[in-house]
Amino acid sequence: MNGTLISRDLGKREKQQLKKWWRCSSVADGIDVSVLNDWATDPDASHVAVTPDDSDLEDLFADLAANISKPGATDIVINEIVNPDFSIVSIDPPAKGTAAMLGPNTIQWKIPSLGVSGNEGANLEFYIRHTAQTSGTKLVNQSITYSDAENNAVTFPAPTVMVDCGGDVHPEPCPVSVDFSVSGCQDSLVIDLGDTYLESLGRIVQLDVTVKNVCPHRRVALGIILTEVDDYGNEHQRGMKTITVPAHNSSGCRDITVKCIKFVLPEDLNVSGNDPRSICGSRNFKARVIAHTIDSDFVCCDSVTTV
Repeated sequence: MNGTLISRDLGKREKQQLKKWWRCSSVADGIDVSVLNDWATDPDASHVAVTPDDSDLEDLFADLAANISKPGATDIVINEIVNPDFSIVSIDPPAKGTAAMLGPNTIQWKIPSLGVSGNEGANLEFYIRHTAQTSGTKLVNQSITYSDAENNAVTFPAPTVMVDCGGDVHPEPCPVSVDFSVSGCQDSLVIDLGDTYLESLGRIVQLDVTVKNVCPHRRVALGIILTEVDDYGNEHQRGMKTITVPAHNSSGCRDITVKCIKFVLPEDLNVSGNDPRSICGSRNFKARVIAHTIDSDFVCCDSVTTV
């Protein structure tokens, strides 16, 4: 998945507060509650109230009036954490407030005020990329928290996307054509085909490592783990290789150099914020090495002798 657009709406507050309330006691009073539920906006429990007496009805309208009279919301802060299976690619500037990435999976959206002087809404759009290896229907968000100076409560939807990691892979789509015509009796024609970009960019890194003080007649298991570091100091997996280093027959311990351990680093995995259509930007990596001997002269006792 190259990118999925997520639209986050902070709805119009007055529309949420103003609800259709109905008073009824039973079908015997000439009112069918099921019909009212069909008429009202879903969910029914939020828009239809059955009150047994006038005092309950007065309390209900008092709560409704208090909600409608609230002066909107100020000092709004929304923190949204995307599921670890995804990473945030980019954020479109919102019309209300400001939005910023606090990490590869976290967005903070701040709005000074909303719905204070009238009916008002806000919208935030951002793109995400699937980075895991598993398929299925996945929740986009790990969590969303909302706060404002008036202690309002807001419920956000839980969007999902269907991810399919199987099947054929087409990393290079067919180029978009530029249509033009050459008229009759025209000897020459100049056409500007616009911009084009290099395809399937990336880097290949070759690593060398020297394993120190390897005893003779001992094979070595060598592991190299490569990660890429983003601007926030978070590490992202970029590969792991395991190598069997043959035993040597020298008279004593010696150093063994293992050369040209290659890793392929496609540019679409770049987490440094550079344009994936260019390799002009820098990328930062960390490599970790694990090594141990495979062979030893240790033999576990086959029996236990009690003295």
